[in-house]
Amino acid sequence: MKSKNILKKVVAFTLIGLLAACSYERSSVSGWDYNNPRNGGFQKVPYEEQETGPGLILIQGGTFTMGRVEEDLMKDFATTPRRVTVSSFYLDETEVTNFNWCEYLYWIGRTYTDFPMVYKKALPDTLVWREKLAYNEPYTEYYLRHPSYRDYPVVGVSWLQANDFCAWRTDRVNEWILIREGILMMNPNQQNEPFSTDAYFAGQYDQGVNPRGQIPDMNPSKGGYDPSTGKFKSKDLVTRNVRMSDGILLPRYRLPTEAEWEFAAYGLIGNTMEERIVERRIYPWNGHWVRNPDDRWQGQLMANFVRGRGDMMGVAGNLNDNADITAPVFSYWPNDYGLYNMAGNVSEWVMDVYRPLSSEEYDEFRPFRGNVFKTKVLNSTGSIAEKYDETMYDVYGIKQYLAEFQLERLGTADRKYTKYPHGARLDSLERELLKEVNTYVDEAIKFSKDKQPIEASRRIREIFDNVFDDFDNRIQQNPDFIDYSLEISPMLRSGISEYVVNTPGNVKVRETTAEENLKRRNYRVADNIDELDGDINSSIYYPNSANGGERVGQINAGSMNEDWVMYQSGKEKGLAGAQDPTSLISDKSKVFKGGSWRDRVYWLSPGTRRYLDHDLSTANIGFRCAMDRVGSPIGLGDPR
Repeated sequence: MKSKNILKKVVAFTLIGLLAACSYERSSVSGWDYNNPRNGGFQKVPYEEQETGPGLILIQGGTFTMGRVEEDLMKDFATTPRRVTVSSFYLDETEVTNFNWCEYLYWIGRTYTDFPMVYKKALPDTLVWREKLAYNEPYTEYYLRHPSYRDYPVVGVSWLQANDFCAWRTDRVNEWILIREGILMMNPNQQNEPFSTDAYFAGQYDQGVNPRGQIPDMNPSKGGYDPSTGKFKSKDLVTRNVRMSDGILLPRYRLPTEAEWEFAAYGLIGNTMEERIVERRIYPWNGHWVRNPDDRWQGQLMANFVRGRGDMMGVAGNLNDNADITAPVFSYWPNDYGLYNMAGNVSEWVMDVYRPLSSEEYDEFRPFRGNVFKTKVLNSTGSIAEKYDETMYDVYGIKQYLAEFQLERLGTADRKYTKYPHGARLDSLERELLKEVNTYVDEAIKFSKDKQPIEASRRIREIFDNVFDDFDNRIQQNPDFIDYSLEISPMLRSGISEYVVNTPGNVKVRETTAEENLKRRNYRVADNIDELDGDINSSIYYPNSANGGERVGQINAGSMNEDWVMYQSGKEKGLAGAQDPTSLISDKSKVFKGGSWRDRVYWLSPGTRRYLDHDLSTANIGFRCAMDRVGSPIGLGDPR
């Protein structure tokens, strides 16, 4: 990471130096001194601009036409062109690599020693490479960890896992900044209670503090000032944590929004003269062709994609894109922002929830669908509640998973397989284990209903810590079951791990409520995913329609699911004769953008869009991280 602000690197020493200064900058509003403990100590820290985080490139924002630039081959009318404005932001130069993910896994495995389920949840699905009629087995074993694929994009990662990686990266970068500035000392042994940015801001992280590098608190009421004598002693000032207002720590890494990703992929900054975009683009490069027109590389393909039926890499001796599957992330030519593989190689997750009509309903400034507004949990004194010391679980999701698992094991699941490979495979011992596990889950659900989420998650943890091992020990001590192997235990361990929703060390958050937003006009409820496309007001059951009143009554009574009023993505018991799902679209459907090594050239256009459930993954979807740009959209390099 390169710091572009020298003052930021010595801010702690600068603040200490200000205490001894003879004159102070004064407020143009009140006339009082800044940074003067003798008159209150309100601080104005030296600051120039946001530091660029590791791996990021500044994407200068602007206006562009988002959506379709080619014929709508899918005829789903989900990419209606719309002019919007995107603010400046940062985006990774390349896709996240296998080596990046292995670093992440190593850190999790080394840190969460008491919570192995956190590591299991972070593992990519390496089995996404398997195909029923293809031999891809080597990739399941080698692609993630073999050094030959070190610089290839990570795949088999779900949208949820990608978001977890972004959160981890935020905390690791900010922790390193504090170490670099001398505020924290290197502390690799943070077992089960790692650094998190929010916990540090809340004053709930105190490991590895460097006593010589702390920032003085200039508030005289906390120390250093004797009101009885009017004397001030700078050596008696207390210290404080870094605040957001110091400008030292960076904003969160996150997935880019769909609009941001599409804007960055086109790289239209290279086709701009004054206020005119002189040539619109179909791909991240000029022209309607996919080969490089430059004399030095004439005829070479610009991206990694499928050129035609069965042609994944070309003919021996002259491979057209030099990649049979994915390619190293620095392959091919970057676009005009300096971003690599914004077309081809792997498709990429973005932050948005998918809706077909989003392009017609988006806000014209920073468009995004998927807002679920949250706030930090406060205790009875109004302070931020203590951070999590326990792994938190989606107990209702676990209950549903266990029900589906048992049906599948019995061979009675409701699915359209061509055959039942083994029929019923659930024996009496496995049935007994499932019964015991379900007992713990039911107790967890009861705790959850009583608003005791910590206790609920502790019951789930007992399944990992006690139930599986105790049950297995009882079997091994029984002479009637010699050589019996309890096959489903590792399956259940892995499956339940998928429902981890928070980890120790993170600050508690919750969704906002309508009652605390009574006087707001911009929003009331927390979940706005279905706004104008999926809520009851946008369906045929809107309140003033012929059947609207009846449907609203059914939803209020709990007999029908409000989330399925427009997109019925699950079995709706309240619908006679039409219970089965009628749509693949749900609140879990997330957008992924761009073409991949398995796609034809049509999908290389940044305006195309597809979707997949947030807990699923494939061998051709990866991701890259983004970060908000705060302050000036152009930075110090532009004289304006």
